[in-house]
Amino acid sequence: MSSAKEKQVSPVKITLPDGSERTFAGTTTGADIAVDIGPGLAKAALATEVDGEVTDLFTPISKDANVRLITAKDEDEALDLIRHDCAHLMAQAVQELFPGTQVTIGPNVEDGFFYDFARNEPFHAEDLKKIEKRMAEIVDEARPTRMEVWPRGKAIEHFKSMGETYKAEIIADLPEDEPIKIYFHGPWHDLCRGPHLPTTKHIGKAFKLTKLAGAYWRGDAKNAQLQRIYGTAWRDKKELDAYLHRLEEAEKRDHRKLGKEMALFHFQEEAVGQVFWHPDGWTLYTELQNYMKRRLIEEGYKEIKTPQLMDRKLWEASGHWEKYREHMFIAHVEDEDRIVALKPMNCPAHVQVFKQGLKSYRDLPLRFAEFGSCHRYEPSGALHGLMRVRGFVQDDAHIFCTEDQILEETSRFCRFLQTVYTDLGFTDVEVMLATRPEQRVGSDEIWDKAEAALEDAVKHVGLPYTLNPGDGAFYGPKLDFVLKDAIGRSWQCGTYQVDFQTPGRLEATYIGEDSARHTPVMLHRAILGSFERFIGVLIEHYAGKFPLWLAPVHVVVATITSDADDYAGDVVAALTRAGLRAVADTRNEKINYKVREHSVAKVPVLFVVGKKEAAETTVSIRRLGSQDQTSKDLDAAIAALKAEATPPDLARS
Repeated sequence: MSSAKEKQVSPVKITLPDGSERTFAGTTTGADIAVDIGPGLAKAALATEVDGEVTDLFTPISKDANVRLITAKDEDEALDLIRHDCAHLMAQAVQELFPGTQVTIGPNVEDGFFYDFARNEPFHAEDLKKIEKRMAEIVDEARPTRMEVWPRGKAIEHFKSMGETYKAEIIADLPEDEPIKIYFHGPWHDLCRGPHLPTTKHIGKAFKLTKLAGAYWRGDAKNAQLQRIYGTAWRDKKELDAYLHRLEEAEKRDHRKLGKEMALFHFQEEAVGQVFWHPDGWTLYTELQNYMKRRLIEEGYKEIKTPQLMDRKLWEASGHWEKYREHMFIAHVEDEDRIVALKPMNCPAHVQVFKQGLKSYRDLPLRFAEFGSCHRYEPSGALHGLMRVRGFVQDDAHIFCTEDQILEETSRFCRFLQTVYTDLGFTDVEVMLATRPEQRVGSDEIWDKAEAALEDAVKHVGLPYTLNPGDGAFYGPKLDFVLKDAIGRSWQCGTYQVDFQTPGRLEATYIGEDSARHTPVMLHRAILGSFERFIGVLIEHYAGKFPLWLAPVHVVVATITSDADDYAGDVVAALTRAGLRAVADTRNEKINYKVREHSVAKVPVLFVVGKKEAAETTVSIRRLGSQDQTSKDLDAAIAALKAEATPPDLARS
């Protein structure tokens, strides 16, 4: 008989999402639970959520827990797992096909994944097909997944012995208390936090490698250059095909390509990250700006203009110097021994305007708006056409108010924003409520008050929202407004931030009803965000085929023969008098050539005129994208076009 007491094994109670409970004799796993429930779930299960944390199916569960089994029906979790495993799958294929290649990092990104590889020879586009083929073969092999936790020293020496110096460096830099998890997929293994799918078979074959790019180790241009392979992965082929179609459509809509075809803007090396607007592009820009100006007046905003260069002391006082210094363009004014910065945002400047003269509670809310020219240093590798620039203009505004006015001002702004987006063709808008970040200014008490005020306000408006913990501004919580474009892509444009910090830091006050000084609340808000970026979004949303009121040119009057040149001039003059943007095309070219050229330039309306039209004072009308041509009396055609080209806000008045 054994002298040692046998270890008692405690039963484990598992509570499922529907509230039902299952008890196991001892330690169990997600895979065991799935089998216990039924063969269908055992086959479909991909991972386990234990007390809110997603883990592998094979992770032991040794105590009572709430458990949810994740399947392909759980879209977000399933896609995250599939893409994570697909990155590992790609790395396996690469190292098998190209021995000596080192793997570095391979995270998920929006709609897919990438892996950075260290290899002396460059990858080529044709290599991607070879890698995809090998990936599919590894899926068919159904390589099982397992995880081991290794001592730090063992892991470092192991990867060094394999020639994986980058991986060894990553391990050495991990926090001392972080377990070193090594995931195996068959014999291939890598450092990873997990979780992962049970086998490579569970990944499926709905993946595609999309492009090659360069990258620097740890994102630092001073380090070695690596080769990055991007891919996408989905739950099934239908989803993959839909995504590839969106990619194809996005390429057709690329604002950089359309901007060139439509002669809207260009970039050049002598002004990196800054836009050269051409006449038609500037017309689009000013039409959008004029619309916003009219809407701001309707909403009771007062437009101001503040300096671009301001002393660093102001940025230090506001907290921006510590937070944004690396993104600011600065200069030393020698004769004053002063450091100045090009403003990366408008907030501190607006407080300075508020501080001029004594303000009373009767003056509040006070709404200051500015089309503020800002500059931020963006690394050259991050620049992307109009979407990411160094010089831009924000449709910025700041509302100074009392705490009691936050609710009404939030409601008012949300209604304002929704009508603007609708006017501009965006009806699918998501709202994200972002709360306090780790790096922030102010006490938790103030943050509690600001977050509660914003959440109460957005609930009062009745807008559905998603919580985005930790993504607030360093001075306050915020609402982010995310647009869906015509092909389903998301663009975060509008923002609304409740700030109890900045006015006090910059010593802004007003006289309250009690005759004492009080600090106002500052509401930061933008609807378009950056004009440059928003115009890029508009170009891609409409594929360059703008609604008539935004189109840089409303009408081109194209002649069939030179006999109609004088009449074309008369038509353009009549259109111009009616407030329409019109030009004549009297070149000695065939009319079909002219039609094709103006179609490429996305001109919405062509008035085609010849001897017949001149004699009858009519025009033949051809719309962009249509082969049909209709004839109409000139005055009637102009009247109809003028009504159609009226901006939506003016059409309502």
